[in-house]
Amino acid sequence: QVQLVESGGGSVQAGGSLRLSCAASGLTFNYYWMGLFRQAPGKERGFVAHINWSGGSTYYGDSVKGRSTISRDNAKNTVYLQINSLTPEDTAGYYCAAGRGIGRSGFREEYYDYWGQGTQVTVSS
Repeated sequence: QVQLVESGGGSVQAGGSLRLSCAASGLTFNYYWMGLFRQAPGKERGFVAHINWSGGSTYYGDSVKGRSTISRDNAKNTVYLQINSLTPEDTAGYYCAAGRGIGRSGFREEYYDYWGQGTQVTVSS
């Protein structure tokens, strides 16, 4: 059974940083591209970042580009998202996802096979 478990969310002041983690089990982790998406109240879920199987290729959504870093540790079956300079607009549930052979289509949800339950990030001004 595949499980993706996010952690690291919480409440933070604007200007602060968070490091989200997503631990995977039940799959051969280094076969999978990993993506992070987020959903704010009343809005559709949107692409944040994704990373290829080796960690050598990363892509970011416009909302976090330049202030975020996605990385992975295949020995720990875990992907990380560091977000800096947080603003209230970053308040959302953050979800990780796993898919194979995604390539540059990783900004599209339909290419992912497995999803986590999400972790909430709340940024106060």
